[in-house]
Amino acid sequence: MPQDMDFDLPDDMGISPDLEGARRHNLDWVRRTGLVGDDRSLAWYVSWDMPRLAALGFPHARGPALDLLADAMGFFFVFDDQFDGPLGRDPAETARVCQVLVDIAHGAPPPPGADPCTRAFADIRTRSTEGAHPAWTARTAHEWEYYFAAQAHEARGRLRGTPADLATYFQVRRGIAATDLPLSLGERAAGLTVPASAFHSPELRLMRRDAIDVTLMCNDVYSLEKEEARGDMDNVVLVLERARLLPRREALIAAREEVDRRVLRFQDLAGQVPAVCAQLGLCERQRADVACYVRVMTAWMSGYHAWQSGTQRYRDALRVVPPSGPGHLGQFLHTYAGRPPRPGSGSSPSR
Repeated sequence: MPQDMDFDLPDDMGISPDLEGARRHNLDWVRRTGLVGDDRSLAWYVSWDMPRLAALGFPHARGPALDLLADAMGFFFVFDDQFDGPLGRDPAETARVCQVLVDIAHGAPPPPGADPCTRAFADIRTRSTEGAHPAWTARTAHEWEYYFAAQAHEARGRLRGTPADLATYFQVRRGIAATDLPLSLGERAAGLTVPASAFHSPELRLMRRDAIDVTLMCNDVYSLEKEEARGDMDNVVLVLERARLLPRREALIAAREEVDRRVLRFQDLAGQVPAVCAQLGLCERQRADVACYVRVMTAWMSGYHAWQSGTQRYRDALRVVPPSGPGHLGQFLHTYAGRPPRPGSGSSPSR
């Protein structure tokens, strides 16, 4: 079982004390937005424990900040499951559906009669940008765009039926994993203002990329059985298996080695950050924000792993949602076939 594989990640950094409040809020939110349907789908969603992921991945978050993070985690996973069916094998329709969400990321209102996924995302985007620095809002608009646009390229991979090369895999997987966004939302929850000169330093950029890759590759190992059963190709184990002609067990070990290399580099670069701050002439408050940003990235890696090794999402997935049908218990993202896009959406007319 890939879920039995462990990784040598940074030490657990704790859990937010506001977890129970986030659980109550998130349950009300998914009901209110319509992200869950009947009692069976609600029970399956609750078993994932999205608020626990938020509380472990962002132990510094409290109150409304943790509530927002829990809702965002719930959105990511429900939205992802919408493509475990016919929509996920139709790149053109996927691109059309996601263009509506891209528009919202850049400031457009949700269309009249929006589906639950669209309403949920619009709510998350509004709450996350209230009072945010314009630079953060602009950056995350493009991170959301990358996330939504990458869905069509995952669909292309399913049609191809074979794993891509490693470089192409990372280009698509970093998009569909949305892993830039939790780090950005974690910055926001911590109230950080990381100076641009530090944020874009080679050291911190490489650390951010490593934190992203570590998280998505560990997730690939844990979700391997679920994804392979549904024909998903953008999984590091499948990519390494094909590229290096490895048997399954050796491909799993190779994936763990890829994770290990990135964790070691992250830790080495973290030791260089104080010198970078000094060379950039950052003041005490700026240095504190940079140090906290490093902790945000570290906590996300360890917290995500702590959550995924306990959640029922991967252990029970093929029992609750069999691979013979769509990988969800409710269709909460509507397609637009037969309807023209709303004005200004940038998408082409439907088939």
